[in-house]
Amino acid sequence: MTVKLTSILTCPECGHVETEVMPTDACQYFYDCKGCGAVLKPKAGDCCVYCSYADTPCPPIQENKSCCGGAN
Repeated sequence: MTVKLTSILTCPECGHVETEVMPTDACQYFYDCKGCGAVLKPKAGDCCVYCSYADTPCPPIQENKSCCGGAN
């Protein structure tokens, strides 16, 4: 399986869409929306903002691994 490193993140506050490169060595717990400035945090049970608000989960979750001790 090939791990996808880019993801399309959508802000739940304003709907702004941004393509981002996901980190492979750490979870991204906070994300500043480039549309409205809202600070996004993961939903309960998710390890990072990509798993909550993006079209592709973070690389460790794609590989069926634990992401920084979060849920998978």
